[in-house]
Order: sequence, then structure tokens, then C-alpha cells
Amino acid sequence: MVFALVGLVVLALLGAVHRYVWRRFVGDTAAPGSRLRRAGTVAAFVLPLLSVGAMTSGRVGAPFWLQQVLAWPGFLWLACLLYLTLALLVGEVVRPVLLRILARRDAARAGAESGTPSGTPAETSGTPTEVPDETRPRTEELVASGSAGVSTPSEAVARTASDVPGPVAEPETEPTTEPAASTPAPALAPHPSRRLFVSRVVGGAAAAAGLATVGYGTYGVLRGPSVQRITVPLAKLPRAAHGFRIAVVSDIHIGPILGRAHTRRIVDTINATSPDLVAVVGDLVDGSVADLGSAAEPLAALRARHGSYFVTGNHEYFSGAEQWIDHVRELGLVPLENARVEIGGFDLAGVNDIAGETEGQGPDFGRALGDRDRGRAAVLMAHQPVVIHDAVEHGVDLQLSGHTHGGQLWPGNYLAELANPTVAGLERYGDTQLFVSRGAGAWGPPVRVGAPSDITVVELASRQA
Repeated sequence: MVFALVGLVVLALLGAVHRYVWRRFVGDTAAPGSRLRRAGTVAAFVLPLLSVGAMTSGRVGAPFWLQQVLAWPGFLWLACLLYLTLALLVGEVVRPVLLRILARRDAARAGAESGTPSGTPAETSGTPTEVPDETRPRTEELVASGSAGVSTPSEAVARTASDVPGPVAEPETEPTTEPAASTPAPALAPHPSRRLFVSRVVGGAAAAAGLATVGYGTYGVLRGPSVQRITVPLAKLPRAAHGFRIAVVSDIHIGPILGRAHTRRIVDTINATSPDLVAVVGDLVDGSVADLGSAAEPLAALRARHGSYFVTGNHEYFSGAEQWIDHVRELGLVPLENARVEIGGFDLAGVNDIAGETEGQGPDFGRALGDRDRGRAAVLMAHQPVVIHDAVEHGVDLQLSGHTHGGQLWPGNYLAELANPTVAGLERYGDTQLFVSRGAGAWGPPVRVGAPSDITVVELASRQA
């Protein structure tokens, strides 16, 4: 019941946002019956349907080719919708400012033509002209824009003032006991072409800014992750392990959009760093082994002196975790399912993601770390940063995580901060340090804004060196 209500709220919000975007980009700028207006209206219905299809096709078991067809336009539109809406909201601040500037300019011109001092609006019946703050063109204005012979109240006032040669004496009238009815001068609305001009300028600028942002963010994902390097000192690390390098990669998200070529770019980038060990900390895939097994095959080419290790993320449990664990094992990676191995002077442990609790396969810190020698340094692979407090309790020196994507799409980082102790980078919790990777792929829209994808080489440093 709760999920149904949340779904209805989300759909209502999406509907309201699409209505707003349509109004500003189409309703305010295109004449009724025009091709542009018809095309914009069709897009306003088709694009959200594609987005819903992209988000649900995998969950309902649609053929993989259909998932791929829906994924690109459906997910990209969600990113476009976000940044077009943000750009339009900024435009709401700019719109009245532009209208007032243009109104003052027109008033100055009218004053100059009528002999009124520059910058002083023309007067009618002794009442100053008022320009209401109207930011949306009316339908009749869209139709009339561009047509010759349009006469506005301000133009009529200007012509009247210029045509009258001088003041006209009023005939004397006898005083009356009742005051004459006084009708205030009608407010002068902005010129139709002025409103339309501002709507098109603001809409065009918002479209350019929003689409450019999405385009750049998409390029960053398709180009592949960059390499970041950090040094992490560990008090218990022996001198022999000083300089040990772990290539940390998370959230690869192989799926309908990011496929085999994406995996190959990541593998080549990791191998170029010549790491001592590779840690794949979850969310490797978004789909089944049957659909994506071949796209994951380049992982077999990973090269590291002490091997490559893998722990599950929440998306593995949406995609058949047991099958993927078996498949990555076939590719040469070592799954750490609540398990631990001893490597070159420290313990490397891994726990299942907390999403596995629904299948009875959640994290078990006692099994992974309970019987170890606490005099040795311990490095833990755990997909979600929220388990850091369990890591602190079990004496872990360094936890390697992902999951957050660094927020992926600004301002999503602020939402990620509400749900995670650390969104990206290295932070300390007691005697335990937590490193969170921004990830090498993207979930949903293949777009990153303000949170570029990366692979991080973590170099361990001994205090004894």
C-alpha cells in the first residue's frame, strides 16, 4: 500500500513537471496549430512513456533488445528533464527583469516621441502608466505576433499625445454637489511581441543550458573513468606491505546502455595502473547473466599480482546474485561472501550487501572478521558505506565502499548525504577509515554532473616505513 502511494505521488510530480516544461517551452512560444506546437505536445506525452518503459522493462522481464531500445531515450530524457527544469526555474527570476527592462525602454521611446522627458512614462488622465508583471504571452498574442498593424495602448497614447497641437481649454461648468465619477486609466499591458520575445529568449537559453549540461555529462560517462590516487596510512600495516596498491572500482553497472565496450575501457584503465590487487566493490551489473554475461567477459583480462576480488552490491540482488557470483568466479575474480583472506601483511575481508538480507544472504561481520588476529591490519570490502559502524565495532582499519555514485547528478549529492555517512572520498570514523568511490559507471541516465566517474588507486602506507 505504501509503495502504491509513493508511486502515485511520483507519477503526479512527474506529470506536473512535464506540464510546466511543456508550457514554458511550447505553450508560451509556439502559436496554436503550428507544427512546432504539435510536435512539442506529442513529445510531452511520448518521452515520459519512454522513461517509464526504460525503468520497468528490466523488472518485468522484457526482451533485452527492447530494454536497449527503451533505455537510451527513456533514461536520457530523465536527465534532460532535470536540467531543463532547473534552467527554467532560473529563467523565472530572469523573465520579469527582462520584461521590466524592455518596458522602460519602450516607455522612454514613447516619451521621446511625445515630447515627454526621457525615462518618464507617458501619462493619461494624470495617472502614471503601470506595467503589470505579466510573464506569459496570451494565446491571441502568439497568433498576432509578427503580424503588421498591431496597435497597443502605449502606442495609442503616444499617437494621441503627438497629434494634439497644444492644450485644449475645457468649457466652464457650474459646480455640482456630487463629485464626478473618476475612472482610473487602464493598466498598459506589455506589448505582445515583447512578452513573446522574452518567452523565446528565456526558453532558448534554458534549452541550451540544460541540453549542454546533459551532453557534457554523457560524454564523461562514455569516455570512461579517470584514475585517482590516494595514500592511506594504516597503523598496523607492516613495513613489508608499505606502498601496497589496491585498484578500487565500484558501480560499473553493465546493462542495456553500458555494455562490453564499457567493461573493456575499465579493464584497460585498471591494468594501466599495474595494481597489486583489484577490489570490485559491488553493483557490477544491471541485468541477468543470460543477457549480460558476454558484456562482463573482459573482466577476465584483469591483471594484478595478488588477484582480483569481488563483493556483491544491491543491484546484484535485482539481477540474480548467485548466478553472477558463479560467473565472476569463472572469469577469474574471487568472490568474498562474508569471507576473509590473508594478503601480504594484512587481512582482506568482504561482506555481502545488505540487500541480500531479503534472500537470507546479508552481511555477516562475525563470520568475516570475528576470529581474526586484531594485531593485523584489516581492509574490508563492503558495497554500502552505511555499514561503517559495524566495521568500527569489528576493528577494521580501512573500509572500501561505493554505492553513492558521488550523487551522480547534481544536486543529487545533497540527497545522497542524507542516506550515507560519506558520499565520496576518505573520512575517519574512530579508528576506522572509510573510502567511498564515486564509481566507474552510471545507473539510469548514462550521465554524470558534478560527480565524474573514477577508479581509485589506494596506496597503503606503513607508519613503520
